[in-house]
Amino acid sequence: MDQLLQQIEEYKKEIGQFTNGDIKAVEEFRIKWLGTKGIVKSLMGEMRNIPNDRKKEFGQVLNDFKALVENKFEELKEGSRIEETAAGAGLDLSLPGDPLPLGSRHPVSLMRNRIVSIFQRLGFALADGPEIEDDWHNFTALNMPEFHPARDMQDTFYVQQNPDWLLRTHTSNVQIREMEKGKLPIRGIYPGRVYRNETVSARSHCFFHQVEGLYIDENVSFADLKQTLYFFVKEMYGTEVKVRFRPSFFPFTEPSAEMDISCTLCKGEGCSVCKHTGWLEILGCGMVHPNVLQNCRIDPNKYTGFAFGMGIERPALLKYGINDIRLFSENDVRFLQQFASAI
Repeated sequence: MDQLLQQIEEYKKEIGQFTNGDIKAVEEFRIKWLGTKGIVKSLMGEMRNIPNDRKKEFGQVLNDFKALVENKFEELKEGSRIEETAAGAGLDLSLPGDPLPLGSRHPVSLMRNRIVSIFQRLGFALADGPEIEDDWHNFTALNMPEFHPARDMQDTFYVQQNPDWLLRTHTSNVQIREMEKGKLPIRGIYPGRVYRNETVSARSHCFFHQVEGLYIDENVSFADLKQTLYFFVKEMYGTEVKVRFRPSFFPFTEPSAEMDISCTLCKGEGCSVCKHTGWLEILGCGMVHPNVLQNCRIDPNKYTGFAFGMGIERPALLKYGINDIRLFSENDVRFLQQFASAI
């Protein structure tokens, strides 16, 4: 016991030498002296080795020593708080904080929203469908049976075969799904991402975005289609833009046409963008083929309709003066920040 009492006196001298420190030093003091494996705990374990007639005396010494250590710990802890407060005393909390960078909408999203809003003002309802599609909704129901040459026009990414599942090559699959619901009339606008196995270049990509529209009702004519698209062009490109329709072929429309507008960059004079023709193709359209209506259990003798489809990237390229379609998918912050104020 005399040896223990002498050791406690030495511990008291060591404790007296501690001065205020940082939070880390204070925590190290607590672990060394008051921790579960600390010095105070080990000294209390020696109680079993003290003779019974001196346990009371030794217990009093231990209690006094424990109180000394605890008081020293509180003193060190309070000192570390004061130092920490003093270190931050020079901060002016009334100053404005660092500005947080604001994001912006993607140019493709901006163009998509603008196109959709124009058609919504004409009563077209927004709808979407799956990007992984079966063969029926992507090809067969659109009057493209197996081995139809029109399938060669669309380089398809197949997920599996027999039965065929694929990444949709157009948003026409949404048109089929809407017609299959059987709720007539239908007037819808269908934007979305599509995929085709094409070489990536400045003018084409293996994925891009489309907007397709569909109107099914009684007595719908090609004149209705033309007037709808005239309205769209005037709202999108202005009243000075000229429009022309050229005969074309699509397996899901008959008759079919492609619509051109006068080049908005050279004002129809001819440039590299319009290949010096003065015209730019912006969409394909036509009257819904009777076979497509029958595939969706719609009576072609009672109902007619028109459909149209356009890419989103090309109008965005023209509007924002961008010369490389790959910039849309590279997520370069320097490129995207240019559209922070765009609407």
